[in-house]
Amino acid sequence: MERHTPGEPLHMERHTPGEPLDMERHTPGEPVDLNAVAVVCRRAWNAVEPRDRTEMKSPAQTVIIHHTALRFCAQPRESVSQLAHIQHMHVQERGFDDIGYNFLISGDGTVYEGRGWGIVGAHAKEHNLNSVGIAFMGNFNNEMPSSSSLSALLRLLHIGVLHGHVRPNFVLVGHRDVAKTECPGKNLYALLPKLRDELQKL
Repeated sequence: MERHTPGEPLHMERHTPGEPLDMERHTPGEPVDLNAVAVVCRRAWNAVEPRDRTEMKSPAQTVIIHHTALRFCAQPRESVSQLAHIQHMHVQERGFDDIGYNFLISGDGTVYEGRGWGIVGAHAKEHNLNSVGIAFMGNFNNEMPSSSSLSALLRLLHIGVLHGHVRPNFVLVGHRDVAKTECPGKNLYALLPKLRDELQKL
């Protein structure tokens, strides 16, 4: 990690460093390479240290999908800028200890570490203790999520189960399923049944 260049993705699992993740060409129904996922660590996007953090007592039972309801991000520079904005908003305006989400996914299929695995988030009131919150970067009342971002979600959740961070029988829901909100946007929410079907095949 000492030699990791800020802004570059942190390659995990069996993905060969330097080899591009061919996510743009993935279409629903085609196999996804579940043993590879690129995660940009907190240090790489210059995250501020959290005020406090609480470890989860057991693997997450629920995965809650959100959208940021901000501008769609598909380039690393704009994604990093928006991450800093979200963290500042969550900490300074909402009084959270850190950025609320565990992970965020940009339009190019890059996964950004928020609070990360095993840390209680602040993304769905009364449901944080046993859940992982994953936010897609954009407003999906207006836009459609990219196939890259959807494939990245499948990879991330597969890794989460393999490493014991998420229960194998976890439930995938949208934020609107547990709170009175439009989140994660009608277009992303409409894809959750298909994503559940894809997860059943893994």
